[in-house]
Amino acid sequence: MPRLARLDLPDLLQHVIVRGVNGSDIFADDDDRRWFLQRLSGLLTETQTECFAWALMSNHLHLLLRPRRATLAHLMRRLLTGYAISFNRRHNRTGHLFQNRYKSIACEENSYLLELIRYIHLNPLRGGLVDDLAALDTYPWCGHAVLMGQARFEGQLVGEVLGLFAEDAQQGRVRYRAFVADGLDLEAREDLVGKRPAGGAKADAEESFDSRILGGQEFVEQLHARQVAIPRQAGRVSLEGLVQRVCEYYGVNQEDLQTNTRAAQIVKTRSVISYLAVRQAGYSGVKVGERINLGRAGVSRAAVRGEAVVRKNLGLLGLVDE
Repeated sequence: MPRLARLDLPDLLQHVIVRGVNGSDIFADDDDRRWFLQRLSGLLTETQTECFAWALMSNHLHLLLRPRRATLAHLMRRLLTGYAISFNRRHNRTGHLFQNRYKSIACEENSYLLELIRYIHLNPLRGGLVDDLAALDTYPWCGHAVLMGQARFEGQLVGEVLGLFAEDAQQGRVRYRAFVADGLDLEAREDLVGKRPAGGAKADAEESFDSRILGGQEFVEQLHARQVAIPRQAGRVSLEGLVQRVCEYYGVNQEDLQTNTRAAQIVKTRSVISYLAVRQAGYSGVKVGERINLGRAGVSRAAVRGEAVVRKNLGLLGLVDE
């Protein structure tokens, strides 16, 4: 069964879940966690994406985001690719770090925002990473500590979230913590992670269920209508645009890519184009090869060389984004 297209629309609240490939850990130590958060914080600011909640677990992570300017795909591609390259380099490993596709669930904000914040922030406690709520209050790898004033994370909406509980920040913090504490006696809700709610739903509800969406039937219909009315942006530069950007970056004439020269700068340019176009932007090796005068096998080998170049200069990843 083909995968459904993402609902990546502006100003849409999204619950993002990222898992390690084959259930493997995605953080080996606190340095990994610090580097991930530093990268996430910078991208939140750069892309004007709002963050309501987050939690770093051992083999997965949760984010509650609302992109304002860039698409979610734009942020996630830069975040996960850059982190995976750094992780592999630090720990002398090769291969994929994350499952091929992160999960993103479009959420009806008025109905589910607070429930999602609580669910995400209780993950370290329910997962056994901390012993109790008092320990969670100061746990550095979860947005709950930020809301409790025990940690800082640039890009997380602290005042806005506490303001949902009270006008005064301190009173809001007290009420927020009580709200989280009330959730300890509740079972974790599977619908918050895109699973069909249990309990004998009616046939019409079964038919309208969409694992990409958390919300009522009216919200689901509105999103489907928006998706049709506003074609989703691919979030990637065209192949021609990418070739132009990489050539400009390395000071190479595009016409030289069609020659048989093996000059070092041309080889590097072809390698970076191959890696970014095939591995990051998803263009076919055949199409890329036609553009840079390589066969499909040649593009594959060039992409391996290009990955090594990009690992040393993660800023090159930005050339992919529209």
